[in-house]
Amino acid sequence: MPTMSNPVLTMLKADHKKVNALFAEYREASARKQQDIAQAVIQELEIHAGLEEELIYPAIREGIDDDELMNEANEEHHLVHVLIAELKKLKPNDDTFKAKFTVLGELVKHHVKEEEGEMFPQAQKAEIDWEELHAEVMERKEQLMAA
Repeated sequence: MPTMSNPVLTMLKADHKKVNALFAEYREASARKQQDIAQAVIQELEIHAGLEEELIYPAIREGIDDDELMNEANEEHHLVHVLIAELKKLKPNDDTFKAKFTVLGELVKHHVKEEEGEMFPQAQKAEIDWEELHAEVMERKEQLMAA
């Protein structure tokens, strides 16, 4: 039975807000500060994407009837991972770092818009045990943050 207060979707939206704020901060920051911000964004995205891919997306996919939406979300995650892997090989002062980081920000912004605009409303109506899923997600989040 869906409830208005959904701990999983609330957590994901908070993550989205945090990362979007970091991308905005990056644009205004000095070169030295940009390096720290970029590292923070990458860590946040890796943890967030890991939780979605391992636990949240499978639960939502089971609960809603929209394979196209879920497949597209997974492909967007794939692109995020590709860009992160490329960013990790670059030094923050490399010519292409800022451009790749900007593209990552645009991809994430698009992805968040689709999740919050299309996926989350469908998921909210689905028969998903949000409390149990939230407990699993929080346990896994702790493991990922410790790693």
